[in-house]
Amino acid sequence: MTKITFLPHPDICPQGKTIEAEEGQSILDAALKHGVEIEHACEKSCACTTCHVIVRRGYNSLEPPIEREEDLLDRAWGLEPQSRLSCQAIVADEDLEIEIPKYTINQVSEKR
Repeated sequence: MTKITFLPHPDICPQGKTIEAEEGQSILDAALKHGVEIEHACEKSCACTTCHVIVRRGYNSLEPPIEREEDLLDRAWGLEPQSRLSCQAIVADEDLEIEIPKYTINQVSEKR
């Protein structure tokens, strides 16, 4: 199992959280399974940027993003070179450290 450490986020996981994920699972699916409620307005179809995360450690273990993901990431708030859509980033065998950006471009959240 691969460990994913989510850095503290004021709303989603204030204390941070470390979980175990199965190889081949998306970062988003692993997060949701363990109660880390990352937004995903398009229901994981690679059609928005609400599940944008920054991979602080382990980025190179992930398959490179497809062109569609790269195009969408250009619209993400707080884009960095290690940014990924968590619905598209598939866990491999290297531990990951993930930062969830403070904001998304989503104007309306069902949780608010």
